[in-house]
Amino acid sequence: MTTNIKNLFKLKSIPIEASKEESSIPEIDPNTESPEESRKRTYHEAGYRDSSRNNGNHTTLFICLDAVYSKFQNEEKEMVEKQQKLKESYVNEQKNRETEIKALTVSLETKEEQLNNKNNEIENHQNKIESLKTEINDLPRNPEKHNVKATKGASTKFWIGAILLVPISLYLLTFYISTSYSAFFKSFDAKSTVIQSVLDAQAFSKAWNEGAIEGAFVTLIPSVFLGLGFLIHMFGENKTRLNYIKLGLLFLITFIFDAILAYEIESKLYELNKTFDSPPFNLKIAFTKNQFWGIIFAGFIVYIIWGLVFDFVMKEHREKDKIKNEQEIRQKNVLFLMEKINVLKKEIEEILSNIGATKELIIKTRGRIEELQNIIDGVIIPTKDYKLYASEYVQGWITYIGEKIAVSKTEKQTMIDSCIDTYNTNLKDVGANSDNQNLVYLSAL
Repeated sequence: MTTNIKNLFKLKSIPIEASKEESSIPEIDPNTESPEESRKRTYHEAGYRDSSRNNGNHTTLFICLDAVYSKFQNEEKEMVEKQQKLKESYVNEQKNRETEIKALTVSLETKEEQLNNKNNEIENHQNKIESLKTEINDLPRNPEKHNVKATKGASTKFWIGAILLVPISLYLLTFYISTSYSAFFKSFDAKSTVIQSVLDAQAFSKAWNEGAIEGAFVTLIPSVFLGLGFLIHMFGENKTRLNYIKLGLLFLITFIFDAILAYEIESKLYELNKTFDSPPFNLKIAFTKNQFWGIIFAGFIVYIIWGLVFDFVMKEHREKDKIKNEQEIRQKNVLFLMEKINVLKKEIEEILSNIGATKELIIKTRGRIEELQNIIDGVIIPTKDYKLYASEYVQGWITYIGEKIAVSKTEKQTMIDSCIDTYNTNLKDVGANSDNQNLVYLSAL
């Protein structure tokens, strides 16, 4: 680098007239040189002239180079067209950045509007959730308030009916196990009372001891009557003529079956107590016996009661189910809304992240716009041009030293080297000594 600089500042041969020092600068026809050559010559002449005034002092050269840089800066500032051309790319970039700012601002407003909408949506969902939770708790007490066609307080009636079903069911099990065993399998004893003959406390165990078929028949026959009672409920749900007919047939069949049981038991009792004068047992005789009707109504009436209570319990349960179903529907809606809130929260997090990134980009872009504006408002110094003209100035300065300073060759070379070092320091100070740096930006004067 030092060798190149020294080569740059080789002494130029300039003819000199004896009358004036300034006349030693070469005579060049101004009409034949370009503006750039004219400007270079001007700087060269200025360097030669200033060196003659300061005896080539390198310390003074440092001050003069500062003045040269200021002069060059002012000259560049006055070159309006050149400055506009140099700043054109920055002006275009600034316009693009301003357009980008507008787009980012619109995008930011859109995102903030989306954020507000989603926050409002979350608030609406939360209010709806609170409303649904209130409805869930209030439904059993005031179903009609929430447009649910169900009877208030169905739970109490349901449990009363369910509790009553237990002893009635146990009664029917006991009655039909005992009467079916007595009617079809038991051998009556003349010493037994009517009650002992009809209701046998050990009917279940005796039937199984006599055989699996007898045991199964006695065990399962109560379920037939319970099933008939269940059908009463099923046919009663839909109030149609056909269902009423079916319901009447059920009562008739149950009555006939109870009559058969009573007839068989009464027949065995009659045979056990009849005399030679007694006529054969028949239905007409059975109708005259109190035990016959007692057995029928002890089973049939209780069976009807069981069926009606069961129907009532199921209806109450249905009312209870209506409320429960409505509660479940509302609970599902609550869960659905909570899921939507979670999704919205994730979307809000993403929007907030985008808003933060957009704001950061806006700040960065505005900073770049301000930086570009400072460049546009300032003076752009083409450092390569300055380096060229500054070198011409120093060449003029060194030319004077080489031609006019009467010192030894060694001392003269020391002076030239000091001037070159001063030149390099100046280039460094103004940022013009880097090959990669083409422009220096200064604030407007």
